[in-house]
Amino acid sequence: MDLVFKALADPTRRLLLDRLRQHNGQTLRELCEHLNMARQSATQHLDILERAHLVTVVRRGRERLHYLNPVPIHEIEQRWISGFDRPRLDAITAIKNQAEEYAMSDEPTTVPTYVYVTYIRANADQVWKALTDADLTARYWGHANVSDWQPGSTWEHRRTDGSGAVDVVGHVIETEPPTRLVITFEDSPDTETPREPSVVTFLVEPHQDIVRLTVTHENLANQAMFDGVSHGWPAVLANLKSLLETGDILPQAPWEMNPAHT
Repeated sequence: MDLVFKALADPTRRLLLDRLRQHNGQTLRELCEHLNMARQSATQHLDILERAHLVTVVRRGRERLHYLNPVPIHEIEQRWISGFDRPRLDAITAIKNQAEEYAMSDEPTTVPTYVYVTYIRANADQVWKALTDADLTARYWGHANVSDWQPGSTWEHRRTDGSGAVDVVGHVIETEPPTRLVITFEDSPDTETPREPSVVTFLVEPHQDIVRLTVTHENLANQAMFDGVSHGWPAVLANLKSLLETGDILPQAPWEMNPAHT
């Protein structure tokens, strides 16, 4: 936590995080343009934020895209805030958010890409199996993800209540065991007006006895879907981490664990 508090202590770094919160996935050039900051200064600040895991860098060809990683801030909230006056704080936040929605109602909006990073004490093969094994996904996700996980194959997000119902389908775009899996999220075939598929990338990066798992969810249909995956992915991945590290999942309601239900 020391690195997180050190990173947050600087107003310039907080401003960089604010800019990423408003528009995630910016290049260094874009951040410098919006902040009127020299590239060298911005790079130094971003390096500190990255070491504190407050910013995640995703490479796209030659570009380095910077994403806000909410995990350390969420851990601070869980440790020092949630145990105190949560109902009153939630009420204040709701009022503030509603006021901001009114103020921004006429502004054009774009749906950002969602990126989440977590660190798991496991090896890459164990994480890969947790992502692709139907029985394991049924345990920590509440749905069984069923496929042969070959490029071009379909995959299904099946309920585990015995009905065999499929809530989400998709296709496997890329698979590089045990480090990279790219799939689409599509509405079930009986949906009246199916949306354009969104794309999820799982990147598994091993380092000694831990793995860094980055989940990137792109091409989200609208802000409601972004809000849904913002709640769903942290719950799913916290359960995955708990299962691999302790052998058990966290006590959660199934709908809280499912980013596909949006």
